[in-house]
Parts: sequence; structure tokens; C-alpha cells
Amino acid sequence: MSEKTEKSPAAPKSPLSRAADRARIPTESQQHPLNPRSEIHGHSLSDLVGLRRTGVHLLRIPPGKESFIFHSHQLEEEWMYVLSGRGIAEIADAQHEVGPGDFLGFPTPSVGHHLRNPFSEDLVYLSGGERREMEVADFPRDNKRMVRVGRTVSLCPLDTVESFTLPEQK
Repeated sequence: MSEKTEKSPAAPKSPLSRAADRARIPTESQQHPLNPRSEIHGHSLSDLVGLRRTGVHLLRIPPGKESFIFHSHQLEEEWMYVLSGRGIAEIADAQHEVGPGDFLGFPTPSVGHHLRNPFSEDLVYLSGGERREMEVADFPRDNKRMVRVGRTVSLCPLDTVESFTLPEQK
């Protein structure tokens, strides 16, 4: 679900995924390895119909749980659309209560963001974004940078990353 690498799914039976068909298959569950409060359940709608370059997921965060981890993207754009329930969207240094019909969009390079559900009912939303071969994401509250190439993920401390700026070409 959260894996956004371009992949080659099995050929779909149809470009149409019906809710009744999804109800018969088990939901996927994920937790971010750096956040013990992370718990998400749902389906990858894009995988069900064979999309490779775009990820679209129908997700549910139970009460008292969180999406993944506060993060920002360098390469892949991401969006969320709330269907039901309420949540708290952390965007940069601000917190916003979100509910049905609210849309969040994160162009790159994105501001830090995170979604959590401190309320008593499930938070259900659509989430989507690009599936590039490579992504760089920062987890600033955990002092980590993630570099993903294909399905290989590397983490390094943000405070030891050596950076330099290339001179402008003439």
C-alpha cells in the first residue's frame, strides 16, 4: 500500500474494481517501522486495476492510531481525500482537524506532513501519489533521511548527510 515504487502487477481482469469484489478479499495492514503508533488498513485500488505509475489507496486509520510518520517528499507528490471520520493533519508546524470532503495535496519538495486519528471512529480516506523508481523522503522528527531506489530502502541520519551545491552551468 505505501510502497510507491513502479512495479509490474499481474494483468488485471478488468480496469473496473467493484466495491463488492473488494469486500471479498482481505484488507492489507501496514505499520511504519519507525512509528509504533502507526496502523493502517485498506486496499491498493491502483494495483487492483493494474496501474503502475500512480498509486491510489483506500485506507482506514483506527481510533488512537496514526498513518505512518511525519515526513516530507523530495520527488513524489502525494495527496489525501477524507471520506469519513475525523483526523488531525500535521502540516509543517501546524495541526488541522480534517473531515469528510477535505483534500490535502503535497507538491514536491513537500512540507512535512502526517495524519493521525485521536478520535473514537475510524478515519477513512483515499491516498495517492506518484510511483517513481527513486524517492527521497525526510523524517525530520526522527533525524532520518530515506533514499529508496526500486525496492531497496536506505536510512541515514539527517545531521550527518554531507551536502553541496553544484555551480551553475554557463
